[in-house]
Amino acid sequence: MVIFYKIEDVAKMVGLTKRTLRYYEELGLLIPPERSEGGFRLYTDDHVERLKKLINARDVLGFSLQELQQYVAMSEEFINQRDEIRQTEDVELRLRKIDELEQTVDKQLEMIDLKLEKMKNMRSEIHQLKDRINEAKKKYKRE
Repeated sequence: MVIFYKIEDVAKMVGLTKRTLRYYEELGLLIPPERSEGGFRLYTDDHVERLKKLINARDVLGFSLQELQQYVAMSEEFINQRDEIRQTEDVELRLRKIDELEQTVDKQLEMIDLKLEKMKNMRSEIHQLKDRINEAKKKYKRE
């Protein structure tokens, strides 16, 4: 049995505003939900799970909206490829599809690695600033 949620409920569940939910839908980050006879959006648990993944990618990895769109596209590609593998009986074709699946995962890892590298560089710059501050403190304590 599918449970439907109103936009207010989903907004509270995931910690976003209703406006942000509509915006994510507009950008294609969120699949448009069904509508009630009165035109109200009817979200499902799948919508909530997808939103939680988006929020996690945004908050933990610091993805911009454009990066989120790329990440979501890759996630959808992964799901489609996985489904194709499950439906394929031919061993050769299945192996080719598994290679494609691996390439998609590699692209996702590249995105994450790039973010991590930027974070490491930024952290290093801040450490250098801290070292210079400590040197200045030592200099003035000696005088």
